[in-house]
Amino acid sequence: MRRAVCIVSPGNLASNPRVLKEADALYGAGYDVTAIVCDYNEVLRPADDQIEAAAPWKVIRVPRSRGDGVRARAFERLARILSILGVRIPVSIAALSARTPVGALMRRAAEVPADLYIAHYVAALPAVACAARRHGALIGFDAEDFHSGEGTDAPGDEFRMRMIRTVEEAILASCAHMTAAAPLIGRAYAERYGLGCPATVLNVFPLAMAPAHRRPAHRSEEAGRLRAYWFSQTIGLDRGLQAFIKAMSLAKTRVTLDIRGSNRWGHGDALIALAASLGLGDRVRLLPMAAPSEMVRLAADYDVGLSLETEVSENRRICLTNKIFTYLLAGVPVVMSDTPAQRLLAPDLGPAARLCSLDDPASLALTLDALASADRLAEASQLAWRLGRERYNWDREQNVLLQSVAAAFARRERGN
Repeated sequence: MRRAVCIVSPGNLASNPRVLKEADALYGAGYDVTAIVCDYNEVLRPADDQIEAAAPWKVIRVPRSRGDGVRARAFERLARILSILGVRIPVSIAALSARTPVGALMRRAAEVPADLYIAHYVAALPAVACAARRHGALIGFDAEDFHSGEGTDAPGDEFRMRMIRTVEEAILASCAHMTAAAPLIGRAYAERYGLGCPATVLNVFPLAMAPAHRRPAHRSEEAGRLRAYWFSQTIGLDRGLQAFIKAMSLAKTRVTLDIRGSNRWGHGDALIALAASLGLGDRVRLLPMAAPSEMVRLAADYDVGLSLETEVSENRRICLTNKIFTYLLAGVPVVMSDTPAQRLLAPDLGPAARLCSLDDPASLALTLDALASADRLAEASQLAWRLGRERYNWDREQNVLLQSVAAAFARRERGN
């Protein structure tokens, strides 16, 4: 009898490639798979439609209603009142105070019988816990980030982190299967809640996304130039790009930078203004968002990719985003900021990665000048290409996920 796995995420299908990869891997391993996701981003809806039509596993899309935000604000007010009164905030109220359709996800997940429910992001944890209780199933959690460590100095963040910790503390101890997207994220969860350390499943991509052939090391029109690339769903001012632009102005090498992502908050305009003030107005461009499935192909056009995490939060210090592994699969060397997580990874990448300090643009400029050497860039590109094919790809990494799921079922059969 085939076991059933239900994956629950508060994001759109097209915004979370990790859900797609895990669903494909589990389905390919013989599980019946259902993915319950939200459907609230109209821009992504056409891509969601395409993914759903092509997926061999079942998709349930939960629309976000206008009342979701109203209900969330009401529960947040109630939670704040209880906090002021010194009353312990119930898990249900903490969960429903999130600005995501937690209640709708709980209702839909409970309607889908499964043997294992896997939550992506904290907002999905209440849904998988309730569904697992109803159907006598196992609970799983995939930590793409250290969610209770995402807080910054922004107003309201401390209270939001308290609500997240309330949910995590109540549910994570019951998880039979747990994975993390970086070693330090797994360690942070284990230490905070007294858990066994989750297996690390890196944010890598299938070999099928890689270009068929490695492109020349210098993709620019002439040696001594570097084309740099950074992408994200939303352009932000807390991702180290200001330091990189300042380094561009100090480098002897002519460095250009393409920034891809949504400029909905106007942060891209601020970066363009900074570049113009430094005489780099013709060297920094904003590019529109693109589908996650296109990112490896798009990255392959560049000489270097940027993974510039900052110290803005604990999560940013210990995460490993998919940028690094997108560049490697494309055969593009990586410039990484010197955070604990990236510093831990760097030795395994050798010349394919360069660590830099965002506090020292002059030193970063020297790094760019050194990388612009034709021989060094060729060596770095060749190694990035090899690492992407031999080590950092989903064809290999999915085995960690499958082993963790199989082990959870095996423990249950043994009565552990």
